[in-house]
Amino acid sequence: MELPSRTKANLLLVFTDEQRASATGLETPEVLTPHLNALAAGGVRFARAVSNFPVCTPMRGSMLTGVHPYRHGAIANDLAIRADVTSIAHVLKTYGYCCGYVGKWHLGGIPRYRFIPPGRERLGFDDFWAAWNCHHQYLRAKYLLDKPEPIFADGYEPAVQVDLAIDFLKRHVEADSASPFCLFLSWGPPHGPYFPQPPQWKDAYDPQAIRLPANCPDTPANRRDLAAYYAHVSACDEQLGRLLAFLGVRGLAESTLVVFTSDHGSMLGSHGRYNKQQPFRESTLVPLVIRGPGLPSGTVRDEPIGLMDLPATLLGLLGIPIPGAMDGRDLSGWARGDASAAPADSVYIACQLNVGQAALGGVGPWRGVITSRYTYARSPQGPWVLFDDQTDPWQLRNLAAAGGADRRVLSELEALTQQWMRRFDDPFMDTEAILKRFGLAQKWAESQKHLAVPENMAGVWPGRP
Repeated sequence: MELPSRTKANLLLVFTDEQRASATGLETPEVLTPHLNALAAGGVRFARAVSNFPVCTPMRGSMLTGVHPYRHGAIANDLAIRADVTSIAHVLKTYGYCCGYVGKWHLGGIPRYRFIPPGRERLGFDDFWAAWNCHHQYLRAKYLLDKPEPIFADGYEPAVQVDLAIDFLKRHVEADSASPFCLFLSWGPPHGPYFPQPPQWKDAYDPQAIRLPANCPDTPANRRDLAAYYAHVSACDEQLGRLLAFLGVRGLAESTLVVFTSDHGSMLGSHGRYNKQQPFRESTLVPLVIRGPGLPSGTVRDEPIGLMDLPATLLGLLGIPIPGAMDGRDLSGWARGDASAAPADSVYIACQLNVGQAALGGVGPWRGVITSRYTYARSPQGPWVLFDDQTDPWQLRNLAAAGGADRRVLSELEALTQQWMRRFDDPFMDTEAILKRFGLAQKWAESQKHLAVPENMAGVWPGRP
């Protein structure tokens, strides 16, 4: 095993919840994200970064482990991830990294306010922990450390979490540790509810003045929600700026791999649809920017990369061997621009369970792929959507409908989808069959019963004054 060394880059990964790729100034100039824009100017922006399983718990599990949800066990919201799965933090700790986690977890099952105790359930993030399993009350910041007593703090939650993150980084740097650090910082916004808005940003976007996407019906509700959503995006960007400034002041900017992304997007009225877990670009495409040692500045990669590929790719960028158990691919050579490194031909996207967010959107189970040019998804009955994202970036023409697709293109995308389905042993099954296959029927029933109570959905702490 290679000995740990200060020559290894640090890793800081910041991710929001439910931020679609178009909700940044990199793609939509009216959205104020100057700090993310600056990060991209100094690094690589991945214009087709894909949420493989666009809903919170399954995708978060795959972001940390690089494996398909069937392997990490968190196959639907509020089903706990397996404690014996290997995460990126486990790997980094083997190479001497000090690993911390701050913010939303949403991998601990139910209740949503459940304390995640020190040990195996934290998946290697053992050196610092200031997290909450799941809640969406952004002006009521709360977190748990190593004891099951909640800590409440005034102020906008992402700002409180950045305070915690900077405190961890300060203590690590001042200890003059020989080990590099790995910090994952997970923000709840811009996930709904969009109100109340962050105080300093509540009037930043005029609902009547914002430009709606071409695929979004012009309604007062859509304008109101999008304006508030953008306010949370900008409020989070302000906090990203604080982190980047800290790295600069402490002389860590050049030695830290900084990653910004989100677990999935949100429809927000586009195509008349809401929520996530759907194959449209608003749900599947997320921001992804990486800046750090060995990466070119101001570069855009237009080929697809999946969030499931992120752990292996980050390990590759850090020069650390990748566990063979990871399903995600090491795309670090392509990210760096190595001439010999080929991009991915496709990224797998899927919704396995016709429950939860899928049911809210009126969508059943589906499987598909995203390539450099196309988005394709099929239902159990056959092809469902096919978009040429080069000529139709807002996905206004479904080429799978009414025979509008080029038969060769449709055949190729269907073949790619079938290849991915076989690779992951991911055939279409109904919900009952999937839960039975993985022995999760009882846990699923318990989670649904628990989440039927509105205050449990909010992730509140019982008896909070």
